[in-house]
Amino acid sequence: MRRAPVVDLVIGSQNIHRLPDFVSKVQVGNAIVDTEFPVEDKFDHLAPPTKARMRARGVTAFVTVQEGCDKFCTFCVVPYTRGSEVSRPVMKIVEEVERLADAGVREVTLIGQNVNAYHGVGPDGRPWTLAQLFERLSELPDIYRLRYMTSHPCDMTDDLIAAHRDLPKLMPFVHLPVQSGSDRVLRAMNRRHTRNEYLEIVSRLRTTQPDIALSSDFIVGFPDETDADFEDTLNLVREVEFASTYFFKYSARPGTGAAEMNGQVPEAIKDERLARLKILVETQRHNFNELMQGRRFDVLFEKPGRLPGQIAGRSPYLQPVQAMGNMDLIGTVATVRIVKAGTNSLFGELITVTFDESNPFALAAGVA
Repeated sequence: MRRAPVVDLVIGSQNIHRLPDFVSKVQVGNAIVDTEFPVEDKFDHLAPPTKARMRARGVTAFVTVQEGCDKFCTFCVVPYTRGSEVSRPVMKIVEEVERLADAGVREVTLIGQNVNAYHGVGPDGRPWTLAQLFERLSELPDIYRLRYMTSHPCDMTDDLIAAHRDLPKLMPFVHLPVQSGSDRVLRAMNRRHTRNEYLEIVSRLRTTQPDIALSSDFIVGFPDETDADFEDTLNLVREVEFASTYFFKYSARPGTGAAEMNGQVPEAIKDERLARLKILVETQRHNFNELMQGRRFDVLFEKPGRLPGQIAGRSPYLQPVQAMGNMDLIGTVATVRIVKAGTNSLFGELITVTFDESNPFALAAGVA
């Protein structure tokens, strides 16, 4: 407020339900700073959107099930800005997803700052895991697909891994940030897992669900990261072979542990490392897309494509898929054979295939 006198109101993300009251007070000349974490659940105070508004969003939707984080990675401000881990009750989430399904939503992505740490109270009065929540949501007939992000390796539990095998609606795609391939850097980041522990999780996921694919996050140029540390990161990327990757240069966040560390890496070195990582991960993404050629899998069509008569959707691995088809297919799942892999999209043709409902990815065997 001192730096920017034009600002009249500063509120935390957990106080958004109090915004109308705050605005009223500001309008009569009261500047407000309220970044506390209220006891009440903001979701209980926010009116659900109308069916028309939900329908206008399309056939996919994000549903917040968890907020906050207790991990305190040294590069991250989330624990300070979002607070400790809080999970919404199971039936509140089920009710929201049921409303979305009634409005035409067919795919739901459960989101949270650390979503697989979910521990909301179930109808039995006990904390439920994310896997249990997925099992309950899988019972909703009008929801065809389920996803989640973002996960922490330390919360990748056995039942969540098993859910990728046991729940056909749970897509075979996991975003599992690792941030670095160097144990030394992981310790400095306070990630609470080692390189080998991460690789063990990847192995368990692929053993349990052979069709699974992974994406991840990486930070390059973390304080005191050496050339050897960065090579460890490149080697981990080569070993895992991610379907897609998000990568960033380290930048200091005031108030975090890493911002005060010695050994801040020069920007030129960060740029060089980022460029090398980009070449590797983009090659992997291209190779993964190329593997799709000739494969058959279900696509949830979401909207008209760029060309007349074309419809667009997403593969089980979140890749954009374009195909020529009737607009009536929007909002439905149809089987597609991929005939071409473009830079950012897959191009396919509609086919008629009878899937084994117990294993809808059977025809995509070997894709990942």
